Amino acid sequence: MSSQISNAIATRDNGPTAQLKQYRDEYAALVPSHINLDQWIRLATGALRGDEKLMEAAQNDVGVYLREMKTAARLGLEPGTEQFYLTPRKSKAHDGRPIIKGIVGYQGIIELIYRAGAVSSVVVEAVRRADTFHYVPGRDERPIHEIDWFNDDRGPLVGVYAYAVMKDGATSKVVVLNKRQVMEAKAKSDSRNSQYSPWQTNEEAMWLKTAVRRLAKWVPTSAEYMREQLRAAKEVAAEPTPDAPSLPPVQAAPLDDVDPDTGEVLEGELLDEPSTT
Repeated sequence: MSSQISNAIATRDNGPTAQLKQYRDEYAALVPSHINLDQWIRLATGALRGDEKLMEAAQNDVGVYLREMKTAARLGLEPGTEQFYLTPRKSKAHDGRPIIKGIVGYQGIIELIYRAGAVSSVVVEAVRRADTFHYVPGRDERPIHEIDWFNDDRGPLVGVYAYAVMKDGATSKVVVLNKRQVMEAKAKSDSRNSQYSPWQTNEEAMWLKTAVRRLAKWVPTSAEYMREQLRAAKEVAAEPTPDAPSLPPVQAAPLDDVDPDTGEVLEGELLDEPSTT
C-alpha cells in the first residue's frame, strides 16, 4: 500500500465524521431519550459533507467539532439545522484558520420550550413596515398583527414579538422588540460579520431568535421543570394533613454553555474573531 493511500486512510479514520461515529456510545448517553441517535448522527455528518467550508473547519480541530456536537446532543437539538447552526469561525488560537462554532437557532429554543411541557403553543413573528401591529401592555393580552399576504412587498423588518400560551390557557409575558433592540443583540455576536453567520444568511430567523431568546427567560425551557412539578405534586399528595402547602415556584432552567443573548456555545476558551470575507 502506498504511503499516499495510507495517509488518506489515516486522515479518513481520524476525520470529524469518523470520530463522531467512533464516540457513538458517549453521545448516546448525552442525547434525550426521544432522540433517534442514528438519525442525529446522519444530520451531523451530512451537514459537513454537504459544505466544504464546514468540513474544512471541522478538520482543522476535530476536538472542537466534537465538543460542539456534545452541546447539541445534550440539548437534544439537530445539528446543521435551524435548531443548531454550524458555522465556520476564524480562531486566533488556530492561526486564523476556521473552526466549527455551534449556535442555537430560534427553532432550537422553541423546541426546548415545548419539551418542558408547560406551554401549548409558542408564537413568534417578525413585523414588517407594511404590516399593522397593535399592542398596549397592561391592556392587551396579546398583540394584534395584521398582514396583507397578497402584498409582494411588505417592506423591511421593523420589529419582532414572541409569547407563549400556557397549558392552562394563560398568556406568558409578551416580548416586543424594535429594530434598535435587535441590532443591540446582533452587536453582541462575534460572528455577526462572517459571511457564514446566520445574521448574514438568514437575518429574519435571527430577529425571531432574538425575541424567542428573551421569551425563554420567562417560560421553562427544560424537562427539569416538569420533573420538579411532578416531584412537588407527589409530595403534596403524600402530605397527611388537609392543608397541603402550595407548590414551590420553579425557575426556567438555563441553557448551559450558551450565551444568553446570542445563543452561541460558550464552552471552552477559544479566542475567535469574525471572518472579514
